[in-house]
Amino acid sequence: MNEARPQVGDLKYYEMLEQLQALDFVLVELNLFLDTHPNDLKSIEQFNKLTQERTVLAKQFQELYGPLQNFGRAYSKYPFEWSQGPWPWQV
Repeated sequence: MNEARPQVGDLKYYEMLEQLQALDFVLVELNLFLDTHPNDLKSIEQFNKLTQERTVLAKQFQELYGPLQNFGRAYSKYPFEWSQGPWPWQV
């Protein structure tokens, strides 16, 4: 991980974060669709493909910028990284 916090003009940070948000949105929508269409194989395949893409992108993001969440999804390095990134109102 970079020791410095991402700067306001760090375009890669914002591009990756926007991609993650878009994937999260689509995955939530697919999840809702699959609640009512559990046998739709094409949608299940799309859900699994996008889940894999999100997992890879989140891993890359966290290696560069630190954890996306402060609990349960990523290990922390020493010192604790969560407080080093920008706060939601800074993004």
